[in-house]
Amino acid sequence: MESVVTEFFLEYGLFLAKTITILVFIVVVIVLILSLAHKEKDKDKIEIIKLNDKYDELRHALQVEMLPKDELKKVLKADKQKHKKEKKKSQPDKKRIFVLDFMGDIKASAVSALREEITAILTLVKPNDEVFVKLESGGGLVHAYGLASSQLMRIRSQDIPLTIAVDKVAASGGYMMACVANKIISAPFAVLGSIGVLAQIPNFHRLLKKNNVDFEQFTAGEFKRTVTMFGENTDSARIKFAEELEDTHILFKNFVHENRPVLDINRIATGEHWYGSKALELKLVDELMTSDDFLLEQSKEADFYSIIYKARKPISSRLSSFIQLTFEKLFYSWWQHSDQSRYR
Repeated sequence: MESVVTEFFLEYGLFLAKTITILVFIVVVIVLILSLAHKEKDKDKIEIIKLNDKYDELRHALQVEMLPKDELKKVLKADKQKHKKEKKKSQPDKKRIFVLDFMGDIKASAVSALREEITAILTLVKPNDEVFVKLESGGGLVHAYGLASSQLMRIRSQDIPLTIAVDKVAASGGYMMACVANKIISAPFAVLGSIGVLAQIPNFHRLLKKNNVDFEQFTAGEFKRTVTMFGENTDSARIKFAEELEDTHILFKNFVHENRPVLDINRIATGEHWYGSKALELKLVDELMTSDDFLLEQSKEADFYSIIYKARKPISSRLSSFIQLTFEKLFYSWWQHSDQSRYR
């Protein structure tokens, strides 16, 4: 009888603990919703980071670890005096370089931030300033990368020098963006080129026909639809679709050639891609250098500012991210406890 009572209280205690845990979680979620709703009024913002300070911090960290104490004191004192002189001395004409990062996906989603960053720069840019873009993209949708390239053209149209660095890849739509620059630098093994157009589509017509499934499509206009996934494709539809691809390719070639006339466009617009060393030979790039080397070299003469646009996430997105993270932490905690119990 005593064991039955003990077992009952143990089960009741476990049930009570679970109930309290669930209630606490619900309360935390409600508090979070109210907190996020209060912050919903926050606006999108531009974050500015002076990169010269980053290099100074790295240099100082190494000096602290490597220099003897007496020598370190002298170096720090000299640096302090140098900074004081620079602050007193007005340098209105000192060159500024604005650094942007573009990490491209198939939809060129980063163009939303890019347009805001460029707008911010153009409100205060001076004639001797420069824009430096670290670009990484394997290309994607034509209209999306067309817009991204047009955003970079806004810098060129203001006669502001534009340098683009490719550390990994700028292919297809990525190179469409890169060719806008006054100067292109790339790492030796970066991939560049792929000036071509690709379209591929599966066709399930025979599968549907085999299973006695009809597919009907209604259009107004002879070429509203050419090739299709479910209907039977005709030779005339294929020819028309190929013509559209060729028109897009010609548009792409002309854009690259207009912005980078040094290229032998017929030689490089074959859809091929090349590594940095060969790309330099073909004049797809102007110099082999990583973005890090460029920034370090130029930081001695210019002020560098990283410009980052941060869009406010909607409350639903922030809430789902929090809940997902919370569940992941709870699962990991449970798994770790379970794993430890297993080996006791």
